[in-house]
Order: sequence, then C-alpha cells, then structure tokens
Amino acid sequence: MATAGTASGGETRIERDSLGELRVPVEAYYGVQTMRARENFPISDLRFPRRFIRAMGQIKGAAAEVNVALGLLDGRIGGAIAAAAREVADGALDDQFVLDIFQTGSGTSTNMNANEVIASRANEILGGQRGAKSPVHPNDHVNMGQSSNDVIPTAIHLAALSAIHEDLRPALARLEESLRRKADEFMPTIKTGRTHLQDATPIRLGQEFAGYAGQIERGRRRLDFAAGELREVALGGTAVGTGINTHPEFAARVCAILAERAGVAIVETDNHFQAQSTLDGVVAASGALKTIAVSLLKIANDIRWLGSGPRAGLGELELPAVQPGSSIMPGKVNPVIAESVTMVAAQVLGNDVTIAIAGQSGNFELNVMMPVAAYGLLQSIAILATASANFAAQTIDGLRATEQGPRMVEQGLMIGTALAPRIGYDAAANVAKTAAGSGRTIREVARELTDLTEEELDDLLDPATMTEPGTTLGPAGG
Repeated sequence: MATAGTASGGETRIERDSLGELRVPVEAYYGVQTMRARENFPISDLRFPRRFIRAMGQIKGAAAEVNVALGLLDGRIGGAIAAAAREVADGALDDQFVLDIFQTGSGTSTNMNANEVIASRANEILGGQRGAKSPVHPNDHVNMGQSSNDVIPTAIHLAALSAIHEDLRPALARLEESLRRKADEFMPTIKTGRTHLQDATPIRLGQEFAGYAGQIERGRRRLDFAAGELREVALGGTAVGTGINTHPEFAARVCAILAERAGVAIVETDNHFQAQSTLDGVVAASGALKTIAVSLLKIANDIRWLGSGPRAGLGELELPAVQPGSSIMPGKVNPVIAESVTMVAAQVLGNDVTIAIAGQSGNFELNVMMPVAAYGLLQSIAILATASANFAAQTIDGLRATEQGPRMVEQGLMIGTALAPRIGYDAAANVAKTAAGSGRTIREVARELTDLTEEELDDLLDPATMTEPGTTLGPAGG
C-alpha cells in the first residue's frame, strides 16, 4: 500500500472503498470505512463504552468459530479472526474504536470499525500487513453471516446483560443489605411520621428503612425482568430479518458460545422481524432502570431531609461527614453522597426519555437510533451501579440516629389519633385542635377534656403501640 505524509507530518496510507480513495493513518488498525465515518461525524466526544466494544469482540470471535465449524470459513483465517477478536474483547485495541455515538442510526459505521480492526489485526497475526484486506477481508470474512442490522442490537443486549449481571445486580444487593442492617439497628427508635410533609402518627425509624430496603428489593426483581427482555437477540436476521446470506444454524450456535463465555443467558429470537425493526426490549429494560432511579431519588432525598440541620432542620439522622461543605462557612457539612445519587437518578430519567424516542424510530425493517440508545442504556446501568454501591458504603453504613426524633414524639399532635377508637373522632379532633392552639401536649389537654384516667392515657398514648397494627383498637366512647 502506498504511504504519504500529511500536512501535520503524520504518515498515512491510501485505502479504497466503493466511494473512492481516502488517506488513513498508517498506524491505524481501522480502515477506509471507519475513516469516512470519523470525518462524517465530528459531533461530540461520546464514544461506545468498554462493555459495548467487548461485546462486539465477543460476537465477532464466536461468529468466526461457528463459520469454521460450519465449513464456511477457512480454519486458518477463522483462527486469526478469533484471536484478533479476543484482543478486542479484552480491551487491547480500544484506541482503535474512534467513532462518535452520533453516527449512522444502524451503527453500521461501528460494525465496520470492528470488522476493519479485527481483519487488520488478523492479517498481522498471519504475517500480513496492517490495513490489508488479504488474506482476511473485513466484510467477506469477519462479517460473514452477519449484518450491522443484527450485530449492533445483539451487542447492545449482550453488553447490557453483562453489565447488569456483573455490576448493577451486586451493587443493588449491597445497598439493600446496608439498608436492612440499618432497619434492624433503628427499629427501637420511635419518631413522628410525616404525610403531606405534616406530622402524622408515630413510626419506627427502622420501619422507614425497611421501606427503603423493600424498594431496592423490588427494584432487583424489576431488574430481573429487564434482563429477561434483553436475553432475546436479533443475531441471524441479517439485513431485514429474513436471514439472507447466513447459515440457518449460525445464530443459535453463536448464542450458545456467547452464553457460556459471557455467563449470561442469551438466545436467538424466534421473531427476527420485531427484533430488528424495534428496540422494544431496550425500552422495557430502560423502564426498569428508570424505576430503580426513582426509588433511589426518593431514598436519597428522604435521608437528606432527615439529616437536615443539624440545628435548624429535622436532624433525626446524623450523616457521615465525607468532605467540607462550604468554601465560606466553616464547619458546614453537606449530604454530598446523597446529592450525587439524586443527580445520577436525574441522568437515568433523561436517558430513559432518549431511549423512548430512539425506540419509536423503527422505520419499517430497521431501527435507526441504535447507537444513542446503546449509549444511554449502558450509561444508566453503569452509573446506577456505582452510585448504589457508593451510597451504601459512604452514607448508609455510617448513618446514626439522633435523639431528636424520639424527643418530638410526645409533642406531636397526631398521637391523638390513638384516642379516636376510645372517645370518637370528633372528640379526639377537639383535643388535637385545643392542643395546637394552646401549645400544650395531647396528654395535657386530654386530661382536661376527657374522663380518661392517667393509666388509660399511658396505655393509649404509648408511641410503641402506635407502630404495630391492632394495638390501638377499642370501643368508641362518649
């Protein structure tokens, strides 16, 4: 291949495709089609993440092995492709994946980026030249039995499944475990509940945390649903779902290899026409991630509020101090870990909107917003995982209950709710209204306005009995 210097002094080689000649950096493993896309899409600094590149390498390597086994590909060529694809999967050639997320909607540019890099490296392995198309050709050999239209959605699913299995599921389990430990630790602490941001009947701080743990537990169940949506992949449909130019056993065999090596259960779809024309599985998975984000947003905000103060706020929790909170106010400590969780949640909600828009862009036989959907889905999984684990380690594990919550229970007006089964709703409401207007406690006013004895008041106004069902029931009196 001819080489020449550029204006900046870098060496280039001349490559050709169906549109003509183009100069490619001489040291690059990628080729002319990647270079065209690199010039066509100078949009952002967003690139496919490591998970996706790994999935592409895994798919291309398994495809070469299957094509050799089916007698469609020379064993020597197939072996070199598989070896080069392993290097891609392992991250050795990440710097060769140079294309913007905002590119051709099918991801064809990135599929060809992978094909060219693997073919170029395979040719080197066989003693040939980097950038050559012989003996290994990027389309004829690396892409054998495939199309961008089925490889890219398969890579999205495989990458997302791996990230869920390896990162997000363990992180959520870690957070749930931390919340459950705090629920047990805080169960003796009785405080005033809040509804509509107003005082309500007493609740145990541990019961609040049991609720948070229950949110994460159910989030993990929804994550299992998301994984179920992703395990069905488009591979084998090639151009439009009909499977043209591929062996009928190709996709099932490749999926079996990928499932074994990646440790995630993926199978060839039984309906290729829906698998390639839609991103419904990705949209559904993003919905599950969105719900987890909403749960985290609620938990993080509750903990921020419960730790507010320390003197002018609620002050019922003491949060771990992880860094100074102000550049001007000495001694200020802010709930920064919880704040980071809320921002992660906001990003995931935004990604879900992007993915929903991408999902509706399935025009006839092909979705044409796959790259941006892939980026959003994988980012959501990644940041939910890291934020959840960090939240557990740097905030939840170190929370301490203060005396503020229990101290305010006797002052609360809603403990008068426990009087209603004995004296009736209207009478109990009058006690609460009188207490609110006079600044006295429910107990003090009830002594004056009811004929309840001190012993009866002790029983009825015991905060502990108000936190368990059935303990405050009794016949209504006058």
